[in-house]
Amino acid sequence: MSQNEIDTLLSALTTGTMDLDKMTQETEHKIKLYDFKRPDKFSKDQLRAIQMIHESFTRQLTTVMSTLIRSIVTCEVATVDQLAYEEFVNSLVQPTVIGILEMHPFNGNALIEINPNLVFAIIDRLLGGKGEFNGKTRELTDIEKTVTERVLMRMLELLEESWSTVVDVRFRFESMESNPFFVQICPPRDMVLLVIIKLQVGEVEGMISLCIPYFLMEPMIDKLSSQQWFVSTSRKGDESAKDYILKSLDRVKVPMALELGHTILSLSDVQGLRPGDVIKLDEPVGKDVAVRVGNYVRFKAKPGTVDGRLAAEITEVVRVSHTEAEGEEN
Repeated sequence: MSQNEIDTLLSALTTGTMDLDKMTQETEHKIKLYDFKRPDKFSKDQLRAIQMIHESFTRQLTTVMSTLIRSIVTCEVATVDQLAYEEFVNSLVQPTVIGILEMHPFNGNALIEINPNLVFAIIDRLLGGKGEFNGKTRELTDIEKTVTERVLMRMLELLEESWSTVVDVRFRFESMESNPFFVQICPPRDMVLLVIIKLQVGEVEGMISLCIPYFLMEPMIDKLSSQQWFVSTSRKGDESAKDYILKSLDRVKVPMALELGHTILSLSDVQGLRPGDVIKLDEPVGKDVAVRVGNYVRFKAKPGTVDGRLAAEITEVVRVSHTEAEGEEN
């Protein structure tokens, strides 16, 4: 401050035109408490980048879960925070559903926790129920664990795709635990990243918590910024969309059928067919048969058996042009 500004301030205080108590209160409001025993590890910009990564994850999870369980699913990021590991463990219910994860190529474990009410609703829906939860929590049976593991692994695939915009990391499911106090992925006072996602399946709502120790995040901390996320997203957006579509198409199941032959019969002949009658086909014995994929002939094959089961050996790939495909469809 200049001398003139100091003189003006002292004059205002002397004449009473400026309230000293009010100035003190305004100054106190600007003070922020800081615990030096628990220093913040992530900056606001890094937390913002992490939130954007998981917002992308929730958008994909909404689509995939809706298709998987054939029910209305909504998903959103609730909070992104940093806290001591013991605080996170103490906040969990018991029993719960905890998946212990490996994060390649980094050495260490992360964990994902899903509220039991949400897990039981998903299991009920996948096994043919209405997706309801009766309010009673318990440990999962072996069959329920198997179903839950499959859902978790599908979630991890989406999580990898979301993280790939910033850093190449692979999540691998290692084991499942129900007691949070039996899971020690880092010392109790170590800081962890906690991402809480709110998921609603039909009328049942619950939280999914992703907990990653800071020492696992430290090697990639420099890449976590909102600017880096925007740059990576714009550069990899087309490739990611293409890869996602190709991976989705790889999982699409299509019907295949073998055509042993054709013939034309009159309606009276069809009506007169009885068990034991023989229908003579137009195709000669030994000729390769057609293999249909959906409605189109895509291969030629030689029929036979393998280990006592009917089989076919592909002998030719039938190339169909776009024009011919349209003609077949019409």
